[in-house]
Amino acid sequence: MLIVKKFGGTSVADKERIFNVARRCIDEYSKGNDVVVVLSAMGKQTDVLLAQAKDINPNASKRELDMLLTTGEQTSVALMAMAMNSLGIPAISLNAFQVAMHTTAAYGNARLKRIDTDRIKNELANRKIVIVTGFQGINQFDDYTTLGRGGSDTTAVALAAALHADACEIYTDVDGVFTADPRVVKNARKLDAITYDEMLELASLGAGVLHNRSVEMAKKYGVQLVVRSSLNTTEGTVVKEVVNMEKMLVSGVACDKNTARIAVIGLEDQPGVAFKLFNHLANHNINVDIILQSVGRDGTKDISFTVAEDAADEAVEIINRHREGSLKCHEVDVEKNVAKVSVVGAGMMTNAGVAAKMFEALYDCGVNIKQISTSEIRVTVLIDEKYVDVSMNAVHDAFSLGK
Repeated sequence: MLIVKKFGGTSVADKERIFNVARRCIDEYSKGNDVVVVLSAMGKQTDVLLAQAKDINPNASKRELDMLLTTGEQTSVALMAMAMNSLGIPAISLNAFQVAMHTTAAYGNARLKRIDTDRIKNELANRKIVIVTGFQGINQFDDYTTLGRGGSDTTAVALAAALHADACEIYTDVDGVFTADPRVVKNARKLDAITYDEMLELASLGAGVLHNRSVEMAKKYGVQLVVRSSLNTTEGTVVKEVVNMEKMLVSGVACDKNTARIAVIGLEDQPGVAFKLFNHLANHNINVDIILQSVGRDGTKDISFTVAEDAADEAVEIINRHREGSLKCHEVDVEKNVAKVSVVGAGMMTNAGVAAKMFEALYDCGVNIKQISTSEIRVTVLIDEKYVDVSMNAVHDAFSLGK
């Protein structure tokens, strides 16, 4: 069997944890399996590097940031190979160039295009454990690129798909996928299994256990994922196409504090205005969510939407740049102290009243809803950030998701 194992930053944060991961991988290798390991940077190393960059140049180019940030993963894979070698097991570390992992040109948020698997296959044929840098690739200019925060998950799934691996295991500092963040909701329950679609919604809405693009890729290529803890041997959560169990109405509750609401006020009430607004943002790779357009009045209309908080200032600057030209709006307002709270569940498709129950739970604890967005398996509301914890617990209790 060929097993791909991915370990996050907390799993390799220090010497003790590096050797813990090394031994877990060696256990798999000792069973006769081929093992490919994908690692993130150690602990908070990425944050440390970002802080150093900001101290040197607050306006550093994305290319140079990627050049810097990729050193974090290179450090962790090299140390892991050294640890395994010290335990008598042949292992080799490879970075994005050595694999090679080809991506689009977008620095800071590149997407994988293809992976050359020959080098990995040759090393596996020589019975080595192959340790690959997560989060990074190379573009057509032979520059390093990064895949965005959480991109090591995507690296692992992509490798599992390209190598036709028998399993892809994602190791974190939690025991699996929970009905809510157990640090916020004390009676949150671990799920034995969850569908790709549910996991994708939770990941996109801030659950933090898996990177949403990794779930998209797993679903596309049929890679079955297992999310489990690197700190114990507890059975984790299986992410797959169909879950053979009595489906709960709602599988989980998620929150996303990395959110800002932007209101563009006084736009002309004419065809094409929304296209122009969102096209300007799309041209700068700014993703938008929860779009709300007001009813036109006096020849104008308002459009509000959410973006990631760290993209808010750039989004406002782009809109202001076109205020006197193609957009002709009166005002641009940004609100950063907001958060999204969402309920997700495949069972929602065939059950009415989910939104009403969620809204009732928020009403009972005095939380005002600013905006609402829905899909077949999700209801998301935008609220004041200070009410996130109370809202999560109230909604979780309303759907009886606890143990």
